[in-house]
Amino acid sequence: MNNNKYDMDASLIEVELKKQLEFNIEEEKLKVDIEIISEEILKYIEKRKEITKYILEYRKKVIEDYRDDEDMVIEYFDHEIYVKEEAFKTIDRRLKELTQLKSSPYFGRIDFSEEDFGINKMYIGRFGVTPENTFEPLIVDWRAPIASLFYTGALGETFYEAPKEKMLVNILAKRQYIIKKEKLMGMFDSALDIKDEILQMVLSSNASEKLKDIIMTIQKEQDDLIRQPRTKTIVVDGVAGSGKTTIALHRVAYLLYNYRKILQDKVLILGPNNVFMEYISQVLPSLGESGVKQTTFRDFAFDILEIEEVMSLKEYMEKVLSGESEFTEDIIYKNSIEYKNFLDESVEKLDSEYFKIEDLLFMNEVILSKEDIMEMFYNYYKTMPLFRRSKKIKRIIYSKISDARDEKIRLIQKEYEKTVSLLSEEEQSFKVNDLEFNRKLKIREVIREIIKLKRNLAWLENGNCVDLYNKINGYKRLTENDLGGILYFKNKLEGIKVSEQIKHVVIDEAQDYNQLQFLVIKELTRCTSLTIVGDSNQRIIPYQGRLPMHDLKNILPQCNVQEFKLNTSYRSTVEIMEYANKYLSTEPIVPIVRSGEAVTEKSISDTDEFKSYMVQKIEDFKSNAYENIAIICKDINETEKIFKLIKDIAKIKIINNENAVYHSGIVVIPSYFAKGLEFDAVIMLLEASSGTGDEYKQEDKLRYVMATRALHELHVVQKSSF
Repeated sequence: MNNNKYDMDASLIEVELKKQLEFNIEEEKLKVDIEIISEEILKYIEKRKEITKYILEYRKKVIEDYRDDEDMVIEYFDHEIYVKEEAFKTIDRRLKELTQLKSSPYFGRIDFSEEDFGINKMYIGRFGVTPENTFEPLIVDWRAPIASLFYTGALGETFYEAPKEKMLVNILAKRQYIIKKEKLMGMFDSALDIKDEILQMVLSSNASEKLKDIIMTIQKEQDDLIRQPRTKTIVVDGVAGSGKTTIALHRVAYLLYNYRKILQDKVLILGPNNVFMEYISQVLPSLGESGVKQTTFRDFAFDILEIEEVMSLKEYMEKVLSGESEFTEDIIYKNSIEYKNFLDESVEKLDSEYFKIEDLLFMNEVILSKEDIMEMFYNYYKTMPLFRRSKKIKRIIYSKISDARDEKIRLIQKEYEKTVSLLSEEEQSFKVNDLEFNRKLKIREVIREIIKLKRNLAWLENGNCVDLYNKINGYKRLTENDLGGILYFKNKLEGIKVSEQIKHVVIDEAQDYNQLQFLVIKELTRCTSLTIVGDSNQRIIPYQGRLPMHDLKNILPQCNVQEFKLNTSYRSTVEIMEYANKYLSTEPIVPIVRSGEAVTEKSISDTDEFKSYMVQKIEDFKSNAYENIAIICKDINETEKIFKLIKDIAKIKIINNENAVYHSGIVVIPSYFAKGLEFDAVIMLLEASSGTGDEYKQEDKLRYVMATRALHELHVVQKSSF
């Protein structure tokens, strides 16, 4: 017995010694790698200095050499900007990457064997490093095709997609590291997926930290989506906390890394509101990517339409939550195929009726017949949008008018010259002035007729598309729900071209989009490469039939659409997800196994009790070092009422409009502005449900949204009488 115990103790000591030895070896390697990165940083600093010095000296020389020739100076400066600034940008971006990498060079290692190449050890980091004058990478960028091996399943035989072919490999070992401020804090060997210890550690951290520590915990199902081919349109319907936004943003970083020449400065991200856009604004820069336009569909539409008389997002959502029947019916109708057909019919009607075509008369002569103009409208240029067509035809008509004018003036001049030539010298001396006067008089008459004719061409003027839409819309107040329709209508009439070239579009919270929004994004950007993410359980806006996000194969037939479903949530604790699941009528969310505090439910009937409760909860949250705390209310009235009630008990902010900014702290927020955000702790304020059928269904979805904002703690308060 004693011998067995002795053998076990010796074995444990041997294992621990081996672990410590491995740890020491990795520590030494980390020091060497940080030194190499530091040397690379110094080299790039020198390169930046050299190129800056070169540009300054070159410009000084150009100014001195071409002091008296501004055009030559401008030409040289344009060339310099094109060539040298691009080099400067590349060096500057690389410096930022290396500086960021220095504090935490890598987060994973994979050992694998390839036929004819022996065993390889590959370290994976946020960015890649291959020192000058070497061919072997010191660190491989997580976006590189070979790095996918780190995220794919178990040990053993597998493959990765190289640019031209599949490469077969045998994965022998995986290791994960926690490196902070150039120190190795821990490491874990993993036989299967991303090691639970790392994932649990990151998931247990605060919300503000969590958005930054994504690449080391990407799961296989997420990585598969991130690395989908650029030519696909992927649609991800994922439960709350499944990493939809993570996938979308990291897919952008992956695509930019692998297709930079095609996609640089040509990616558009559309989010639900400005609160959310501000919240995610630093994720791509932390991955070394800049130049990605991030906006909302509302602002995207405003930039094109140049209108501002649209109901605010806040008021729109408040009306949605109120369940006002006429408003709800309008939303449902404008999400239907019938509405698209109505807009198409309206455009066809305008096409045949808007322009009252007539003969083009100039000085009692037909210079272009009604039939010829109609032939241009409805035959030669019929494929062009109506108002673009009218501009084209207007240019042709103006050209015809100019030709007719020139011909009239030519004949007047010819007649004048002929008359003068027939006069004797004596007659010329007293008749030429009269003839010259008559010539000018006739030319003035031609010009008057031209002005009159152009004035009579007012029938050819284009209308304002928004005004025309308002007319067919019955002059109802414009809402969020009209923006897709107006853009579709305007594009049909005018043909819209967005100012920037877009090659890839990301749509987040896509469950709230109607079919016309999807359609106009495709038509205006001409993109067939899209990443579309949403959660059908979070669709609060009413609709009938199939959710547009699930019907994109029909809505966007030109795109290679592939749908994916994510049911695993990595955000909240098991207890929070079990509570949220009761509001779902579909298949329940599968939580990653991370236990936490039980969800509490409490009824409070007066303000004093509520204030005391809030004081206690805020103290509890502070003792747990929570940085992001939300009191989530159903609507704006409740939000403002609760804020007034508790604003003096702590430093509390309110989000009551779509342009508010939230970084951290305690916030009171309505449910619809909380979508897409996450908080360490949430107090969820409820009132007794009233209504039946669809109203209950909407209420359940709203409560699901509210509950799933919490990472670690959720406290539900049923309030009444205040």
